Amino acid sequence: MDIQAIQRALRAQGVDGWLLCDFRNRDYLAYRVLGLNFEKMSSRRWYYYIPARGEPRKLVSAVEPHRLDELPGTMKRYLSWEELHESIKKMLGVKKKIAMQYSPKNNVPYVAFVDAGTIELVRSFGHKIVSSADLVQMFVSVISEEGYRTHKVAGAAMDRIRAQAFEEIGKAIRENTGATELDIQQFIMRRFKEENLVTYDPPMVGTNEHPADPHFDLTSVNSRPFKQGDTVLIDLWAKKDVPGGIYYDITWVGYIGDAPPARYKRIFEVVRDGRDAAVDFVQGKFAKGKPCYGWQVDDACRSVVRKAGFGKYFIHRTGHSITEETHGNGVNIDNLETRDERMLIPGCCFSIEPGIYLPGEMAARTEINMFIRHDGVAEVTGEVQQELVKIQ
Repeated sequence: MDIQAIQRALRAQGVDGWLLCDFRNRDYLAYRVLGLNFEKMSSRRWYYYIPARGEPRKLVSAVEPHRLDELPGTMKRYLSWEELHESIKKMLGVKKKIAMQYSPKNNVPYVAFVDAGTIELVRSFGHKIVSSADLVQMFVSVISEEGYRTHKVAGAAMDRIRAQAFEEIGKAIRENTGATELDIQQFIMRRFKEENLVTYDPPMVGTNEHPADPHFDLTSVNSRPFKQGDTVLIDLWAKKDVPGGIYYDITWVGYIGDAPPARYKRIFEVVRDGRDAAVDFVQGKFAKGKPCYGWQVDDACRSVVRKAGFGKYFIHRTGHSITEETHGNGVNIDNLETRDERMLIPGCCFSIEPGIYLPGEMAARTEINMFIRHDGVAEVTGEVQQELVKIQ
């Protein structure tokens, strides 16, 4: 934790301080910001206040007096709840604008960990509470140059594996081996291991209506063999098995045969164009040095899909934050499921992945990753699908 960097960020945002608190390990983001061990149980409430200027202040229970010993700042212990309330009041002082893990109207639920009662208590002392969402992104989700390098290395390997997976499907058709969706999923997992890649869950491999469920769960029971005329979707995500490795997460689609159905070709072209509109929007904003927010990028992509008449079939956000987790804690590309009001900043990585899902019929999704480099350039970090993969 870099207290001075946090204080500079607070001053830049016009915020007087950041109050981090926890009870029974509810707020893992607070532990990440402060560099505390999340695996160590906290059975009593603790509070850590970082003012925009001056020395941080700690408030801990007399039952767990050493819980914040590793952090800098003055320390006070409380025993009773009355003493707790009075101590928080004194710790915060006169009326201030204070950041907490809170989101107005729950617009950014990924940071909304502080309970309503604690919000009420702090407000009762006269303070204005603002969301810490942008601060969390700065100090939890920004990726270093080394992390960016691991993302690129993982991406190069996974782009190869993705191409090989489609080739395996073609081989299965030509040789009539009866290979199934599950066989290709397991092929990808074997290749991950060979490339020193790890993932929290196997990739999605689905044909026809299977991926029309965006989170289709492939099993040995519902897996089926590939055949001529199938539409195919492969979604894969993994990272290098190294400390600080950053995920790479992509989706490509194809067709087994020479002439994809016009409807399938059409929905792919629509999501491709929506994806490209989102990329152009982000790159245009950064090239001009203008702010760029997650909800705006979602709008840029979604408007293309809506204008094409498929808006009701695009049923999820346009993209998500990517860090050491596939779905990180930074800004998402979303103005559907949530209104993500966070700004894209240098060091953030995220997906762009519009999809059209026709229930009981077919689906098309294209997914790429973008990284805002530390020099402010918005970059697509891997290969980009422009046409349907024709599997022969």
